[in-house]
Amino acid sequence: MRNILLLLFSAMLSCIGSTMHANDGVYYAKGNQLVPIRETDISVAKEVLTISLGDDGFARVDVAYEFMNHGASKVVDMGFEATNPYNTGDSINPKGVHPYIEDFTVEMNGEKLFVKNSLVEPGLLDTPYKGRPQDVPEEFERYSYAYIFKAQFHEGLNRVHHTYRYRMSFGVGRTFEVPYWLTPATRWKGGNIGDFTLRIRADHTAKHFLLPDSVFSFTNFRVTEGKGKIRRSKFGWSCDMIEIALRNGTVEWHATNFIPQTDMCIQSADTYISFDTNYPVGTFYDRSDHYAIWPLERNVSKQVARNLPYANRGYVFKKKSLKRLFDSFWWYMPDPKWQPSTDDFTPREWRLIKEGR
Repeated sequence: MRNILLLLFSAMLSCIGSTMHANDGVYYAKGNQLVPIRETDISVAKEVLTISLGDDGFARVDVAYEFMNHGASKVVDMGFEATNPYNTGDSINPKGVHPYIEDFTVEMNGEKLFVKNSLVEPGLLDTPYKGRPQDVPEEFERYSYAYIFKAQFHEGLNRVHHTYRYRMSFGVGRTFEVPYWLTPATRWKGGNIGDFTLRIRADHTAKHFLLPDSVFSFTNFRVTEGKGKIRRSKFGWSCDMIEIALRNGTVEWHATNFIPQTDMCIQSADTYISFDTNYPVGTFYDRSDHYAIWPLERNVSKQVARNLPYANRGYVFKKKSLKRLFDSFWWYMPDPKWQPSTDDFTPREWRLIKEGR
């Protein structure tokens, strides 16, 4: 018996769909999940999903699965499908290699698997696009790039591990966003994930972001490494959000027999600032060059702007006016142990220090 499984890469933005207008921003890879199309024997016993947010505009995804094959040993065609980039001006790659995905690897039961590429019609992994690549209409989700591999499922427990990097989406009013499909897991045998762990990491940086609270049934996240803060907030159109600030840290959410009801999107916390004038300047700060720092251009002194990179790293201010100001920023987490250093300052931060903008 040959089964077709799909690792779907497609957009699903909870709570902010109305912000996704055409030409509003740039969208690359858009979510992922191992999805059986016609699978009845294999269930997801465990999934550990780790998403690391960087300052280079990339997110690194590491997914470790434990599958339970309740039937006989069989070979399964599996594929990772990534929708074509939107609003980037890129021409179609006839070799089927996505222009914004890097270092894609997959291992099964400790063995690295061979991966081949092709262009496919979305959702039809076993039906390669038969026209000429240059003739594919330049419309959103009219074709996809696929990373296809064969997997030998033994009876009982099987482990699949895949990693990749992809360029995070960004656009007007948001520094980054990382959509991720969760609901396709319900298509496996049993319709749930026996043991699910989500980890979001900010390695060697600080990140301030939001998650739709409804995705996680209003249950608690916890900081497991480094410095971090978590609170529930309302943003934009009264959406209940989990607001998280991390510095060199990890936040984690865990559930058993998890049946995802909707999908998630990690959004930079500036996503809604442009829609609400009540947010004070400095509500959001990010080290990456994708950050336009437009809120700072409204009545912000150069002294304050130049101190933002230090505040972001936990510098304890001695000047009362600066201390009072940065204490009012929720993301600010003073760290008396931090030894002031500019070794990891980004090019954008150097411009901020030199020019105050």
